[in-house]
Amino acid sequence: MRTVSLTALRRIAIHAQGYASRSRAGSRREVEDTIRRLSCVQLDSITAVERSHRIALGSRVGEYPRQTVSRLLGEGRIFEYWAHEACLIPIEEWPLFRLRMTRNHPWRGDVTAEHPELAAEIVAAIRERGALTSRDFEGQGGGGMWNWKPAKQVLESLWNAGELVSAGRVSGFQRLYDLAERVIPRDVLDARVPDAATRDRELTLRAVRARGALTEAGIVEHWRFRGGTARVRPHVDSLVADGLIERVRVEDGGADVLVPAGTDLAPPRPTVAALLSPFDNLLWDRGFARRTLGFEHVIEVYKRAHERQYGYYVLPFLWRDRIVGRADLKSERSEGALVVKAFHREPGVRSSAALDDALDRALDRLRRTIGVEQVRR
Repeated sequence: MRTVSLTALRRIAIHAQGYASRSRAGSRREVEDTIRRLSCVQLDSITAVERSHRIALGSRVGEYPRQTVSRLLGEGRIFEYWAHEACLIPIEEWPLFRLRMTRNHPWRGDVTAEHPELAAEIVAAIRERGALTSRDFEGQGGGGMWNWKPAKQVLESLWNAGELVSAGRVSGFQRLYDLAERVIPRDVLDARVPDAATRDRELTLRAVRARGALTEAGIVEHWRFRGGTARVRPHVDSLVADGLIERVRVEDGGADVLVPAGTDLAPPRPTVAALLSPFDNLLWDRGFARRTLGFEHVIEVYKRAHERQYGYYVLPFLWRDRIVGRADLKSERSEGALVVKAFHREPGVRSSAALDDALDRALDRLRRTIGVEQVRR
């Protein structure tokens, strides 16, 4: 078994994320390819700075047209479903998620069983009128069966079952629901659905390739697998035996790490300077971030103002191969400005002209992704 240092380990993980080292404009194909390389990109509704998936994709491909993801969804190039959380996922992975797709929504249960007539009416309406949002059902029927709350719950249940899919997002981040058969390519819909063991093995391999380096616990966290590491260990052992991934020992004596077979264990230092979404893939496994980056990741949007240490919506600042600070930011769209409310350097990080320049570049790239004209400090 080969041995890797913590420095090399964090560099492997950072390189795997594909962060851009300079400002650029990304194409639709690059956005699609980035989602594929990452295996999934988390969605979140908070807009204090920008939607999380736009920050995550922008840090890798640069600025890109706002409707890109919505169009990729409508064209059946990607789909939305539960992965780490609700995520954007490459379309070819649809068969791997079919076993999970039931009307039993994780938050609401099977509301279609409570409202079978409403479910039939919703499907019929979408079949006849085309893709619709929950607002299209709001208030119809005199507040009875077409009341917004049950209609929205039924839509979500049908989406959870894979009968409806997201064909895009419209104003207010509203999901546009359409029939799966009209959006998902026929060859994908007709593809064989693997059994649970085959699915878990494939998802284990995809997690390792997407993250570059992670532990068995990190695989569990990547896909939010139930059953803990005992569920993935047999698949890890099988993938190692087949020469697809490799276990490596870490100099700190902690848990072994998994990397794609043949990974260079002495990579160069990354040149990245990027502000990361709080929900960025690099940060999903907080224990791994603490171990490799020396970074204690906290998300304070759910805390009361007086309980926050760093701010409401804080973006970790990745420079080279370390997270060196946290930027408390806010987009003032009416003023065309990205506002820096505060920047907190990590312990042991000194102020320098090089650091200031790197942060300026990262702020400018984020400004372009958001689509505002200036950064204001």
